[in-house]
Amino acid sequence: MTMRYVGLFSGLFLLIVGVGLFMGSPFTVRLMVEAFAFALIAMGLNIQWGFGGLFNFGILGMLMLGGFGVTFISYPVNEAFWVSNGPAMLGLTLLAAVAGAAMIILAHNVQRVGITGKWRGMVIVLAWFVAYILFRSQMDPAASYIISQSGWVGGLGLPVLLGWAFGGLLAAGIGFFVGKVSLGLRTDYLAIATIGIAEILRAVIKNVEWLTRGTLTVSPIPWPVPNPQTFQSWGYDPASSFIYARLGFLLVVVGVVVVALFLIHRAYNGPWGRMMRAIRDNHVAAGSMGKDVTRRQLELFVFGSALMGIGGAILVSFVGIYDPSSYQPIHHTFVIWVMLIVGGAGNNFGALLGGLLIYIVWMLSEPLAQALFQTLSNFSSDMGWGAIPDISSRSVQMRVFVLGLVITVALRFAPKGLLPEFVRRHD
Repeated sequence: MTMRYVGLFSGLFLLIVGVGLFMGSPFTVRLMVEAFAFALIAMGLNIQWGFGGLFNFGILGMLMLGGFGVTFISYPVNEAFWVSNGPAMLGLTLLAAVAGAAMIILAHNVQRVGITGKWRGMVIVLAWFVAYILFRSQMDPAASYIISQSGWVGGLGLPVLLGWAFGGLLAAGIGFFVGKVSLGLRTDYLAIATIGIAEILRAVIKNVEWLTRGTLTVSPIPWPVPNPQTFQSWGYDPASSFIYARLGFLLVVVGVVVVALFLIHRAYNGPWGRMMRAIRDNHVAAGSMGKDVTRRQLELFVFGSALMGIGGAILVSFVGIYDPSSYQPIHHTFVIWVMLIVGGAGNNFGALLGGLLIYIVWMLSEPLAQALFQTLSNFSSDMGWGAIPDISSRSVQMRVFVLGLVITVALRFAPKGLLPEFVRRHD
């Protein structure tokens, strides 16, 4: 088993070196930053699916929340918002939301004063209706005012690492409510529910322009380390500035991934991890032994969502722009599932290996396909058969084909992943 780990990670290292030789250092360092961020997200999915058997197809929503979190925390302060009446109007909106929530809580407890049955249901519906009207009566004028006067709320201008942490915390908080709603479902029903919730989150984030700017995007998002422009101001040439700046960013991301991997692996090998695997393998038996199955699964969902949020925040920081319209299910959900399946569900190192390997394959498939099509097109033209049309668009489409081919081969020859879960058995 040790030789398998050494062999696979050595092969991955040689692949990265080969990419660096053929594609250049700036591209390779950028590739590895994004690959490690996706590996962190795959580790979050491994907590949910590998440890607990939870089908979460709402990864896209958690990544968007993480991206918004770092944007809100680290983007410079919008002075036009803070000197206007916007903060006061948002304060009134918050008070309306609190009053509505209190009204709903009281409505759910009216049986204590003798209101039961259908009358209790009517009171709850009425409370929700009144709370909604009260909230919208304050929210709509505040949103319209902020957009017209200052464009949007803006950021807080705080350190980027704090933004990454807030992105993870925000995703974990929303993950808690998502889990409370959907974890009563099992297998494919849970997957459908999380897909729907992710689409709701995407729609909300794209349409609250006063808070996220919606489709107008936000940029530039600061870096936790000096960016290329800073290095250029220090006298470095553009090529070197991109290499050194991205290398610094890579070191920070690798540090985050290593810390997360260490903590997750310790938890997996401890009593908590054994309990989670017992619930995953037979939740009925675990429940009969006194384990609170739903609560423990909710823990997994929250912890996994936190890592996804941090990964989403890292990606937004690195590209320097927050664009809610750029999030697509195939890139921000399906690819991550392929990473975990190919790497090995239930194995933390498998999630890391799969995240790095699949992202490299995903990114290289387009330029390699373009080079192949161009060669074939030249040969076809020389033979008098005509050139291949739309090579660029066809090359982009080859990503999906290559990914499908990879997962097909992996499921055929390594159905449990390249690094399957290793279970110690004690007689």
